[in-house]
Amino acid sequence: MIDKQKDKPFGKLKILTDDDLPFNFDELCAAVMKRLSQVADISVELSFVSEEEIRRLNADFRSIDRVTDVLSFPYLDKIKGKILFADEYSDDLDEDGNILIGSLCVCLKRAEEQAKEYGHSLKREVTYLVLHGILHCFGFDHIEKDDEEEMSGIADEIMKEIKITREEA
Repeated sequence: MIDKQKDKPFGKLKILTDDDLPFNFDELCAAVMKRLSQVADISVELSFVSEEEIRRLNADFRSIDRVTDVLSFPYLDKIKGKILFADEYSDDLDEDGNILIGSLCVCLKRAEEQAKEYGHSLKREVTYLVLHGILHCFGFDHIEKDDEEEMSGIADEIMKEIKITREEA
């Protein structure tokens, strides 16, 4: 068996959006790819939406009629912990040849409220929400306690790696 990962650098994670990004997510993307040992180039779609839009999406897709902070829509099944290779996902490539693993919507108004509530910066809150959504697109979840601990642990490692802490004001 050929080891496809041997001596390959980490792939790039690209955020596809038509929105103006409030922050640069390059460090976050690099840290995610490093932490998850991904070698293929991967993309996720990101939209910033209003409270009304995220409430509608939450109601339509989760049957929860309330505003939330982030929603994720993973496109691939059973990829948690798996190293992805473009040749294995040829039907899931975007126009640049990246594996498109999902999309996420972030409600900036809710992120602003949470940043104030938690006493940290908007940058920290939005970065965490985008990371949370990306991890869902990679197959991580937090329904069971063990899964929640795993996902939170990975998120904490990545946030520490990029030096964005809860204490950041």
